[in-house]
Amino acid sequence: MGDEPNGIFLAKPPSTGEGRRLAVKDLFDTAGLTTTYGSIVYSDHVPERSAEAVTRLEAAGFANVGKTNLHEFAYGITSVNPHYGTVPNPAFPGRMAGGSSGGSAAALAAGLADYALGTDSGGSIRIPAACCGVVGFKPTYGLVSTDGVFPLAPSFDHAGPMARSVGECLELMEALADDFEPAALDSLDDLDAGVAWLDRAEPLVHARVREAAELFPGRQETDFPLAEKIGPAFMREVADVHRDLFAEFADSYGDNVRTKVEICLAVTDGQLESAQGARNELREKAEIAMNGLDLLLTPTLGFAAPKLPVDDLEIRADTIRFTYPFNALGWPALALPCGPAEDGVAASLQIVGQPGSDGLVLAAGALVESLLRGTL
Repeated sequence: MGDEPNGIFLAKPPSTGEGRRLAVKDLFDTAGLTTTYGSIVYSDHVPERSAEAVTRLEAAGFANVGKTNLHEFAYGITSVNPHYGTVPNPAFPGRMAGGSSGGSAAALAAGLADYALGTDSGGSIRIPAACCGVVGFKPTYGLVSTDGVFPLAPSFDHAGPMARSVGECLELMEALADDFEPAALDSLDDLDAGVAWLDRAEPLVHARVREAAELFPGRQETDFPLAEKIGPAFMREVADVHRDLFAEFADSYGDNVRTKVEICLAVTDGQLESAQGARNELREKAEIAMNGLDLLLTPTLGFAAPKLPVDDLEIRADTIRFTYPFNALGWPALALPCGPAEDGVAASLQIVGQPGSDGLVLAAGALVESLLRGTL
């Protein structure tokens, strides 16, 4: 595999072995294989045991072909890593690959793996999937183990599958979670789906997502809340994760993540309490908005993958706007490409369900994918 684009893989096993080719985000511990978490602090870190998600997939016949690059400590949406290089976008060269699971999406887009593991705390599976034109699924909170995964903000953190098709994500989910139940779905006709946030998307993203939503006969416009004023709750959790490490190794953090961690460390108890209240209010409003609905349909991103160079601090809020609410809620959310948007770059549809409806979300996604491809 020596000719892959630079910036995708950070470490590879000495031999891949037999099995379906799996790329593993370098936030997951892998026994005997360097695991950096995207940081030079851990450049020589070799875990003794693998993360549970990795162990499960290897036992199910998936073969780790390499550890993929990411935004430093998974705290960012660009995968511009000052230590290990910028992850390229093989599908749309010169564009942002997205983050923080950018290397996993890029490995899929480049054909270097057929399946991938990612993590998602504010959109970090779905954003790179959208940018690179692949599929990414954030399961219900806690359904897939994060044991052996370096945390970002633990009550927002999810682990999940990425692939080039919904069916391949389903294969991964069946191995990753004992409590996952696939759903049988022959048609979209009997599903009631809310449609939200199209008016906040660029024109061609709006058009492509609307066309995908029109595959659901039982669709209706829905006023679904965005995750506003919750940021300090996320940031306090980041601060708690990094407090001691940052005190010792602040100079080893890249400028982007160092700046964000410093802001996190300054969050006050009053700001935290207010943010926790806003998160509870989001849960209440979301449940009301979904009353009588099976699914929610939104853009994954409101715009096509931006051209490089990009500044994470400048575009972060706009990039996570449609993904972050479902980290705060812990609801399952699937991102899948739904046709060309601005400059021919893929638009991405987000299909969301309430907790525990992972099988339904994936089944609906598989039908949408088939209909968009004209294979039904």
